[in-house]
Amino acid sequence: MNTPNKPEILSTSVRLSAPEAVDTRYGAIASVGYVEHFADGGIMSCTPAGETLIETPYGTLTPQFTTDDLRRRTVQAVSFHPTGALRALPLERPTVIATPAGPLKVELATFHPDGSLCRAFPLNGKLSGYWTQDDEGRLAEPVRFATPLGMLEKRIICLYFNPGGNLLSLTLWPGDTLSVPTPQGTLTARVGVAFRPDGGLRSLEPAKPQPVQTPAGRIQAYDLDAVGISGDLNSLAFWPDGSVKRVSTNLSRVVARSADGRTLAFSPELRDSLCGDGDHEIVPMQIEFDAEATRIRNRPTQAWTVLPRATWKLNAEPFVAQFATPFGRMSCSC
Repeated sequence: MNTPNKPEILSTSVRLSAPEAVDTRYGAIASVGYVEHFADGGIMSCTPAGETLIETPYGTLTPQFTTDDLRRRTVQAVSFHPTGALRALPLERPTVIATPAGPLKVELATFHPDGSLCRAFPLNGKLSGYWTQDDEGRLAEPVRFATPLGMLEKRIICLYFNPGGNLLSLTLWPGDTLSVPTPQGTLTARVGVAFRPDGGLRSLEPAKPQPVQTPAGRIQAYDLDAVGISGDLNSLAFWPDGSVKRVSTNLSRVVARSADGRTLAFSPELRDSLCGDGDHEIVPMQIEFDAEATRIRNRPTQAWTVLPRATWKLNAEPFVAQFATPFGRMSCSC
């Protein structure tokens, strides 16, 4: 996967007390507030003070320069790559641009260093005590776009492309789901779906516990802790040949038996619920498979237990945790 070059860490910033012209590859931008520079003096970011037109391969775009009392209480800065190319461009108004997935109305676009589109966001409101996810959700509309799964019409947070224009992932609006044909049959996804540049399915986030066949046997795939911020990396991933590469589960355990007679058992752990009163929640167990070994851990901060496939035989079994909440969080959890 091609990834954008990261900017130099060393930078400086200057606060402008009055509008001042900042020279960029795209012309002068009248700016206020902080202007950030890379170590070599190039512009890292600036905040437009008034209407500016920027010519891009996706049309003439107007960076955000006004605010409102609810959704956009501050003007978001325009940022640049070290090369001077646009990196992130918040737009003044929803604007239709020609993305590799088809025309899409967006409020924020990000770009690769070569100028090609990286991410397209239909909405770009800032959540706060004054503007909630539900408020923003009322503005979210289904959009039509092309994917390796065919044409879809869904509410999305963003689409992610590589420099060649291939769709690498789509991030669904919170609460929305999508039926996805997979090597394991049709599964229901939430959060997002990721693809390889050739269009093959790379990963998805199961919307409910769904059985998948793995080298350890049948495992109920589901991740209670999935965060709906990005569909780039998901808990159920596939190798190019369609076999399961990675899975998280809160309803399956794995028993490993070695050639010399040893037995190890791995189960999802329990944690205290934020609701208190002795309630518990399940920590999804993570399992990864490759041709050489299986790796298992009970939480993201834990070291992997590596089980070479040549010396360990694995068997998945149902896991039922007493006093746990297996299908979702308690209402007071975050």
